[in-house]
Amino acid sequence: MEIEKLQGIIEAILFTMGESVELSKIAAVIGHDDNTARKIIYNMMDKYEREDRGVRIIELDNSFQMCTKREMYEYLIQIARQPKKYVLTDVLLETLSIVAYKQPVTKLEIEKIRGVKSDHAVNKLVEYGLAEEVGRMDAPGRPLLFGTTEEFLRRFSIQSLDELPTINPEQVEHFKEEAEDEIQLKLDV
Repeated sequence: MEIEKLQGIIEAILFTMGESVELSKIAAVIGHDDNTARKIIYNMMDKYEREDRGVRIIELDNSFQMCTKREMYEYLIQIARQPKKYVLTDVLLETLSIVAYKQPVTKLEIEKIRGVKSDHAVNKLVEYGLAEEVGRMDAPGRPLLFGTTEEFLRRFSIQSLDELPTINPEQVEHFKEEAEDEIQLKLDV
């Protein structure tokens, strides 16, 4: 394998892991011994310095980690100070309400209720800190279970899930009838 390809693999590993990775693990992945892997990484470190990149690779007790150069901290602080803006679309609100009322809930259960794939919506809710993984279901495949977070309570100004509004049973019946009528209309067409 050519050196650029090996460097690309190492770069992807260090970037994705975000924490230090043992040299022996890197060497095993690229199919070389520790000394060869170390030389490749040292060459990458020199190259990053020569090109005055915003990131660098550091060595920590026979492990390597990609991190930001100190000179870049002031720029990162400027970005971090900007408030995060996110929009809760109808899809996200619908998915979040399912998580809130049915938790702990799997993606499959969410998709069954919504009738469409919900990977993106669930991932966005996790990214926004409104939902989180709360465990795994004791079932084949051990699917992830999702629930709401403290941030969810904070954003919706409630102290506990007990404060979520409840639906009147008569309204539920009315919704069921409307849904059945709608299905019947589609079947008749």
